[in-house]
Amino acid sequence: MSDKSKDVIDQLVGVLPGSALDTVRHGRPTARDNAQKSYEALFAPLDAGTVLLEERFAIAYFVAALHQDEAIAAFYREQLGHHDRNGLIGAISAEIRRGATVGPYGHYPAGPLSAEDKPGLQYQPDAANRQVLGRLGAALAHAHFLVFRPRDASPDKLQQLLDAGWSSTDIVTLSQLVAFLAFQIRVVIGLRALAAAQQATSVAHASTPISPVAAA
Repeated sequence: MSDKSKDVIDQLVGVLPGSALDTVRHGRPTARDNAQKSYEALFAPLDAGTVLLEERFAIAYFVAALHQDEAIAAFYREQLGHHDRNGLIGAISAEIRRGATVGPYGHYPAGPLSAEDKPGLQYQPDAANRQVLGRLGAALAHAHFLVFRPRDASPDKLQQLLDAGWSSTDIVTLSQLVAFLAFQIRVVIGLRALAAAQQATSVAHASTPISPVAAA
């Protein structure tokens, strides 16, 4: 289970205390703290309300895998493992394979942007997983829609969630989860790139020969 005393983004990136990347992160303490507080509000709330922790981690595992980030998906899969019931991890893993695609795509309302319309997968969970997933099936479809084709937004998308048993407040939480994960994944990717660049620079400096004149 994740340690709330540790910054989750630091964990996902592998930031070491005292490293150059650690210095960079601590250079923006407000942004760092707010990202951690957002994670805790969504995944370690004092009151989870009617969106259960297992549902939150299941959606996070699904969304991270849709973004094709294996490390982050593995992190949320592990967290889901602490709350798993009735083969939920297996069902979500199967749905990840079923929902894998490349986006964004979809159709804009008729107008100038229609030239950018693009067809794509209209994901729906496998009926074979319906019993295990329960109302999570509708939540996964909603998450997939937000990740790949938000341009297809319409009132019926929300109605499908209501019909599945999610309340209006639940729907807000589901959408916040998907939005936060998109943010978190982008931050982690950016920090990984920065770490790689710092490492490459260090290696280049270490391998640069020192001339006799410079040494003198």
